[in-house]
Amino acid sequence: MKVQGKSVAFGDDVNTDIIIPGKYLTTLDPEELAQHAMEGLDPTFTGKAKVGVIIVAGKNFGCGSSREQAPIALKHAGVRCILAESFARIFYRNAINIGMPVLECPGIRDKVAPEDQLVVDLAEGKVTNLSKNRTFEASRLPSFILGIINDGGLIENLKKRLNSK
Repeated sequence: MKVQGKSVAFGDDVNTDIIIPGKYLTTLDPEELAQHAMEGLDPTFTGKAKVGVIIVAGKNFGCGSSREQAPIALKHAGVRCILAESFARIFYRNAINIGMPVLECPGIRDKVAPEDQLVVDLAEGKVTNLSKNRTFEASRLPSFILGIINDGGLIENLKKRLNSK
Protein backbone atom coordinates (compact mmCIF):
# COMPACT_ATOMS: atom_id res chain seq x y z
CA MET A 1 0.00 0.00 0.00
CA LYS A 2 1.31 3.43 -0.97
CA VAL A 3 0.18 6.91 -0.01
CA GLN A 4 1.11 10.12 -1.77
CA GLY A 5 0.82 13.79 -0.97
CA LYS A 6 2.55 17.08 -0.37
CA SER A 7 4.39 17.49 2.90
CA VAL A 8 3.33 19.78 5.70
CA ALA A 9 6.10 20.25 8.27
CA PHE A 10 5.93 20.63 12.05
CA GLY A 11 8.57 20.52 14.78
CA ASP A 12 9.14 18.56 17.96
CA ASP A 13 6.66 17.89 20.77
CA VAL A 14 3.46 18.64 18.87
CA ASN A 15 0.93 17.71 21.54
CA THR A 16 -2.68 16.65 21.28
CA ASP A 17 -3.86 20.02 22.63
CA ILE A 18 -2.22 21.63 19.61
CA ILE A 19 -3.53 19.02 17.19
CA ILE A 20 -7.11 19.58 18.39
CA PRO A 21 -7.60 22.18 21.15
CA GLY A 22 -9.67 21.07 24.13
CA LYS A 23 -12.33 23.73 23.54
CA TYR A 24 -13.48 21.76 20.46
CA LEU A 25 -13.94 18.47 22.29
CA THR A 26 -17.61 19.21 22.88
CA THR A 27 -18.37 17.37 19.65
CA LEU A 28 -17.67 13.88 18.40
CA ASP A 29 -18.33 14.84 14.77
CA PRO A 30 -15.09 14.06 12.87
CA GLU A 31 -15.79 16.69 10.21
CA GLU A 32 -16.24 19.39 12.85
CA LEU A 33 -13.04 18.33 14.62
CA ALA A 34 -11.22 18.40 11.27
CA GLN A 35 -12.08 22.08 10.78
CA HIS A 36 -9.92 22.95 13.80
CA ALA A 37 -6.98 20.59 13.31
CA MET A 38 -3.61 22.26 13.92
CA GLU A 39 -5.15 25.73 13.91
CA GLY A 40 -2.88 26.97 16.70
CA LEU A 41 0.28 26.17 14.72
CA ASP A 42 -0.96 26.81 11.21
CA PRO A 43 -4.30 28.57 10.66
CA THR A 44 -4.14 27.58 6.96
CA PHE A 45 -3.63 23.86 7.70
CA THR A 46 -7.16 22.67 6.94
CA GLY A 47 -7.07 24.36 3.53
CA LYS A 48 -3.80 22.61 2.69
CA ALA A 49 -4.92 19.28 4.08
CA LYS A 50 -8.12 19.05 2.03
CA VAL A 51 -6.14 17.90 -1.01
CA GLY A 52 -4.46 15.14 1.00
CA VAL A 53 -1.16 15.79 2.75
CA ILE A 54 1.56 13.95 4.59
CA ILE A 55 2.63 15.44 7.90
CA VAL A 56 6.38 15.48 8.52
CA ALA A 57 7.35 16.14 12.13
CA GLY A 58 10.13 15.91 14.63
CA LYS A 59 10.32 14.01 17.89
CA ASN A 60 7.46 13.08 20.21
CA PHE A 61 4.57 13.85 17.85
CA GLY A 62 1.21 13.45 19.59
CA CYS A 63 2.44 13.81 23.15
CA GLY A 64 0.09 15.01 25.87
CA SER A 65 -3.32 13.62 26.68
CA SER A 66 -4.51 10.36 25.20
CA ARG A 67 -7.43 11.89 23.31
CA GLU A 68 -8.30 9.84 20.26
CA GLN A 69 -9.88 12.93 18.70
CA ALA A 70 -6.39 14.12 17.70
CA PRO A 71 -5.73 11.52 14.99
CA ILE A 72 -9.44 11.57 14.04
CA ALA A 73 -9.24 15.33 13.39
CA LEU A 74 -6.11 14.90 11.26
CA LYS A 75 -7.53 12.00 9.25
CA HIS A 76 -10.77 13.80 8.48
CA ALA A 77 -8.91 17.00 7.62
CA GLY A 78 -7.18 15.11 4.80
CA VAL A 79 -3.93 13.81 6.30
CA ARG A 80 -2.96 10.61 4.48
CA CYS A 81 0.05 9.67 6.59
CA ILE A 82 2.26 11.03 9.37
CA LEU A 83 6.04 10.67 9.28
CA ALA A 84 7.89 11.67 12.44
CA GLU A 85 11.21 11.04 14.12
CA SER A 86 9.23 9.58 17.03
CA PHE A 87 5.66 9.41 18.33
CA ALA A 88 4.03 9.41 21.72
CA ARG A 89 2.99 5.76 22.08
CA ILE A 90 -0.68 6.42 22.88
CA PHE A 91 -1.05 8.73 19.87
CA TYR A 92 0.67 6.14 17.68
CA ARG A 93 -1.76 3.40 18.66
CA ASN A 94 -4.80 5.69 18.48
CA ALA A 95 -3.76 6.61 14.93
CA ILE A 96 -3.43 2.95 13.91
CA ASN A 97 -6.79 2.17 15.55
CA ILE A 98 -8.56 4.67 13.28
CA GLY A 99 -6.66 3.59 10.17
CA MET A 100 -4.12 6.45 9.99
CA PRO A 101 -0.67 5.33 8.79
CA VAL A 102 2.12 6.55 11.07
CA LEU A 103 5.78 5.74 10.47
CA GLU A 104 8.89 6.63 12.40
CA CYS A 105 11.62 7.96 10.16
CA PRO A 106 14.96 9.08 11.64
CA GLY A 107 16.13 12.45 10.30
CA ILE A 108 12.92 13.07 8.33
CA ARG A 109 12.83 16.80 9.07
CA ASP A 110 16.20 17.31 7.37
CA LYS A 111 15.18 15.30 4.31
CA VAL A 112 11.87 16.94 3.46
CA ALA A 113 10.89 20.58 2.93
CA PRO A 114 7.34 21.92 3.14
CA GLU A 115 5.31 21.09 0.02
CA ASP A 116 7.71 18.41 -1.22
CA GLN A 117 5.82 15.67 -3.05
CA LEU A 118 6.17 12.37 -1.16
CA VAL A 119 5.29 8.74 -1.80
CA VAL A 120 5.26 6.43 1.21
CA ASP A 121 5.35 2.67 0.73
CA LEU A 122 3.84 1.46 4.00
CA ALA A 123 4.70 -2.21 3.52
CA GLU A 124 8.34 -1.58 2.58
CA GLY A 125 8.98 1.35 4.92
CA LYS A 126 10.29 3.50 2.10
CA VAL A 127 9.72 7.21 1.65
CA THR A 128 10.42 8.74 -1.74
CA ASN A 129 10.77 12.47 -1.98
CA LEU A 130 9.80 13.06 -5.62
CA SER A 131 10.70 16.76 -5.35
CA LYS A 132 14.31 15.95 -4.45
CA ASN A 133 14.58 12.56 -6.17
CA ARG A 134 15.64 10.84 -2.92
CA THR A 135 14.47 7.69 -1.18
CA PHE A 136 15.04 6.86 2.45
CA GLU A 137 14.04 4.34 5.12
CA ALA A 138 11.19 4.53 7.61
CA SER A 139 9.80 1.93 9.97
CA ARG A 140 8.01 -0.95 8.26
CA LEU A 141 4.50 -1.65 9.40
CA PRO A 142 3.80 -5.28 10.27
CA SER A 143 1.19 -7.10 8.18
CA PHE A 144 -1.45 -7.08 10.93
CA ILE A 145 -1.13 -3.27 11.22
CA LEU A 146 -1.35 -2.93 7.43
CA GLY A 147 -4.55 -4.99 7.63
CA ILE A 148 -6.01 -2.57 10.17
CA ILE A 149 -5.08 0.41 7.99
CA ASN A 150 -6.37 -1.21 4.80
CA ASP A 151 -9.69 -1.95 6.49
CA GLY A 152 -10.10 1.65 7.69
CA GLY A 153 -9.36 1.04 11.36
CA LEU A 154 -9.47 -1.52 14.13
CA ILE A 155 -13.27 -1.78 14.42
CA GLU A 156 -13.72 -2.44 10.70
CA ASN A 157 -10.82 -4.90 10.79
CA LEU A 158 -12.42 -6.81 13.66
CA LYS A 159 -15.82 -6.86 11.92
CA LYS A 160 -14.20 -8.23 8.77
CA ARG A 161 -12.34 -10.94 10.67
CA LEU A 162 -15.42 -11.96 12.67
CA ASN A 163 -17.59 -12.11 9.53
CA SER A 164 -15.08 -14.33 7.77
CA LYS A 165 -15.45 -17.07 10.39
